[in-house]
Amino acid sequence: MESERTGHRRNGWTFLTNHARVLIAIARDPGIRLRDIAVECGLTERTVQAIVTDLQADGYLNKTRDGRRNRYVVAPGARFRHPAEAGHEIAGLLAYLAGPLSTQSAKVEQSAEVANDTPGHGEPRTTV
Repeated sequence: MESERTGHRRNGWTFLTNHARVLIAIARDPGIRLRDIAVECGLTERTVQAIVTDLQADGYLNKTRDGRRNRYVVAPGARFRHPAEAGHEIAGLLAYLAGPLSTQSAKVEQSAEVANDTPGHGEPRTTV
């Protein structure tokens, strides 16, 4: 049965953008391959690559090499771009749709501190 709200005229729209879908896929699996994101999101690999590039350029993602694969980290504290939601962090949406980001972000920040050999407050690490 078809209601007034689900007519043929507007049945192709969705609530989430392709950028949101790609970010959610990465939040679920930080080591996911672009081709797997493409399959999951129903996009081409080329489109996924462009979206990942956009997300990196705007500070939503960080990418590191892990052997032959890329690992992605969603930037903690990143906020929505649209003025209507600008005061809200994307972490809430991602936590709802992909699971909490806090442990992932904490592990990456810890490994970055070890790699830089400096504690998180910018003071040199001393050895005893």
